[in-house]
Amino acid sequence: MENKKCFCDTGLLFQDCCGLYLENNQKAPTALALMRSRYSAYVMHNADYLLETTYVSERQYYSKEEILNWATSNKWQKLKILSFTKNTVEFKAHFLDANNKSQIHYEFSTFKSENNQWFYLDGKFE
Repeated sequence: MENKKCFCDTGLLFQDCCGLYLENNQKAPTALALMRSRYSAYVMHNADYLLETTYVSERQYYSKEEILNWATSNKWQKLKILSFTKNTVEFKAHFLDANNKSQIHYEFSTFKSENNQWFYLDGKFE
């Protein structure tokens, strides 16, 4: 993915943004960075990363197959961050569904840091 803009709309190159976490095994330093990298993981259909960055007590509610189905059945268009704090991120993810219809996924996500690593905890949807 050299010299390509990151999927998460920071304007940075992928290798200098979410690529650090998705390809270079660095840990996201903030909840916002983790959320952006998780969006990029959906674009890239990287279900392993999505499961690994979900808080351990919450992983039982997700399956690799369901994640891959959601990731691959949609064409991810853009990410818009609405607000964020130290451990929350409010965002809209724009995508085209399987019928090529424009959709928006709204979420207010909560994250948790443990042992210097951020994890997705849960989200409220509209």
